Amino acid sequence: MRFPLHITTDMIKWQLKNKLNGQSRYPVVLMLEPLYTCNLACVGCTPERHQGDLKDRLSLDQCFEAVDQSGAPVVSICGGEPTVYPELPELIEGIIDRKRHIYLCTNGILLERFYAKGKPHKRLSINVHLDGMRDTHDFVCDKPGVFDTAVEMIKRGKQLGYSMCTNTTVFRETSMEEIEEMCEMLTGLGVDGIMISPGYHYQALETNHFLYRDEIHQKFKHVLKLSERYKISLTPLFLEFAAGERDYPCTPWGNVTRTPFGWKDPCYLIGKKYFKTWDEFWNGVDWDYWEKREDALCQNCLMHSGFEASVMRKLPESPQDMLRMAKWMMAA
Repeated sequence: MRFPLHITTDMIKWQLKNKLNGQSRYPVVLMLEPLYTCNLACVGCTPERHQGDLKDRLSLDQCFEAVDQSGAPVVSICGGEPTVYPELPELIEGIIDRKRHIYLCTNGILLERFYAKGKPHKRLSINVHLDGMRDTHDFVCDKPGVFDTAVEMIKRGKQLGYSMCTNTTVFRETSMEEIEEMCEMLTGLGVDGIMISPGYHYQALETNHFLYRDEIHQKFKHVLKLSERYKISLTPLFLEFAAGERDYPCTPWGNVTRTPFGWKDPCYLIGKKYFKTWDEFWNGVDWDYWEKREDALCQNCLMHSGFEASVMRKLPESPQDMLRMAKWMMAA
């Protein structure tokens, strides 16, 4: 199967539960950012995600409260750099005890330290950030040697029995030939999934590295072709959307985000406001407005965090798409 069986069954149970309760809006992924402290300052990262003080991190209790309140069957632990979080092994253990699946998103630099304390589990996938081959990745991370460390930690994780995935951001300068070379290399390492995301342009960013919508369409036509040969973790329907071949409304409530500042309004990427409590957040965000994608900050966004949930939300409207997705999910 494309994903571990328990992810699929947990997701189906969660969807049925919400449907039976009359809920049309509900999270499917919790983006948990327990800290904004990082050991890198990558060119694609916003300042608050790498300049935070470790003392301002969320406590374990706050993290577990967020997991319980969101109810999402999948938790993506990000940040900041989560391997810097001192209580990471206890956090992962507590989330697994709650029968959630975890994607631990990391630059890989301190993974050896985590390997010494943690242990593999079917509900844990380690997702290593890799933005291309050596020269490109080290440039994006603004630090030499990061690529070699990341690759070594992927190999080490596979040896130890972890599910190992990667996450790549495509920028304006990104060569799609290099992305194909990277996919070939990662396939040789036996990775369990390759995530590829567009680094999209919005008003808060002043550099020229980020993509406008038409540029994303062109690059993701290549990614769509690569998905026929490599284990790319994005659904074919989302990739067609990113390539400009179909359209979806946004589902900003699908991936809710808890940060050291509070619950982030409206989504993982755009921080218009932060709420201290779950109820204030869930009832205070204008979901109707953000779903329409009319805000200036949303014009170039084609991110999986907003639209993979839209794929699943709209799936029942097309039996043909449902059959196609079923075949994709069952593929090795």
